[in-house]
Amino acid sequence: MERKNISKIALALLAALASSSCSRPEKIASVSENDLFTLNYGNFEDELNVFDLASAGSINTFMTMRDGFFYIANGESKRILELNSYGDLLSLYYNEDSMYNLDFADENSGNSTKKAVSYPFNKLGPVAVDADKRLYAVDTLPPERHEMDEERQLLLSNIVLRFDSDGKFIDYIGQQGPGGTPFSFVKGIYATKDGELVVVCCTNGGFDVFWFGTNGFLLYQLSVNEDNVPKLQRDGAEGSAHLSIENVVPDFSSHKVYLKIDYYEDSIDSDLKVQSGIDYAKTMLYPLDVTTGAYEDGFDIPAYEYSSSEGLSQEIETIPFDFLGVTENGWFFFMIPVDDGYLVQMVQPDGQRVVKRHLSVDHGRILYHSIALSDSGIVSGLFVRRENAEVVWWRTDSLIASFGS
Repeated sequence: MERKNISKIALALLAALASSSCSRPEKIASVSENDLFTLNYGNFEDELNVFDLASAGSINTFMTMRDGFFYIANGESKRILELNSYGDLLSLYYNEDSMYNLDFADENSGNSTKKAVSYPFNKLGPVAVDADKRLYAVDTLPPERHEMDEERQLLLSNIVLRFDSDGKFIDYIGQQGPGGTPFSFVKGIYATKDGELVVVCCTNGGFDVFWFGTNGFLLYQLSVNEDNVPKLQRDGAEGSAHLSIENVVPDFSSHKVYLKIDYYEDSIDSDLKVQSGIDYAKTMLYPLDVTTGAYEDGFDIPAYEYSSSEGLSQEIETIPFDFLGVTENGWFFFMIPVDDGYLVQMVQPDGQRVVKRHLSVDHGRILYHSIALSDSGIVSGLFVRRENAEVVWWRTDSLIASFGS
């Protein structure tokens, strides 16, 4: 496991350094970026605080978009902002102890279209919104309420908060449903077409998936790890290979999840006849029926290829894309950073069609980013820069619509 993690880190570093040593072997058409709005930094209700000098660690801010509305969970200021595509603040969920200069009109006066909701957030994580505008937000319980899964050696500290469309707090969701046992670290939360909540948690060597009904109670639970996922197939037989479950994403319309698995094989020094490293082999995407626990046939996901030069020789190298998500009509989205932005790869169901497009981003100006895929296929980005934060989107939904479902 340790060796595979090192290999994955090395691959990520290789992608980040592509600008200095690599060039794309093919010209990829670009998708036009739409700059929507910017947010200033500070403690006013329509500002972000991502530079808390009193605390150490990474930036803890997340964004999602649904139906043209943006929801930003700003962990540093313990608040969630709902904004329209012009950057107008519509709703604010805030911790009173961390909020200053609240200037909303009284929401009960009838003179304000804004909504202010007080809740004692602790440490915010990812957010999701369903079609009825119910808001779901990951939060971390205070240390005295943490639990420990001794058997699996997992710290259980995350919960999912639920708010109705009017901003009223409903309850919090744990493993069994309302008020349940905390989750391990939550990688992502999703709201399906039917308003069901899916929580994907990281474990040691894999993921736990919890699927909840609209009433908040658990419908399905499954664990995927290196021991129970499909192994690499070579000539119809299972081969010896290392694997990494990179991401698990639920389907928007059916009770399925999709596992992206990257496979690696030992490389052998032909002269010394000893293992010299680990080479990337291939990537597969597997549908998994959560009602039965049965895998469906997987299909290949093309890797990112680039040319690498060393001395007078030139080689074509491959590294896997990251799995971003799946749209309502079944297109799978994958992304990878390149020297002048991102390359997005869109794969039709069963791999029937693969479309690649370039998204231009100046990485040199970006300190932190959060990228989201909507159910309709729009890629949105929150980019934190020194001077302000910018929200943009790329209308990749129009592109996939032109190819049909």
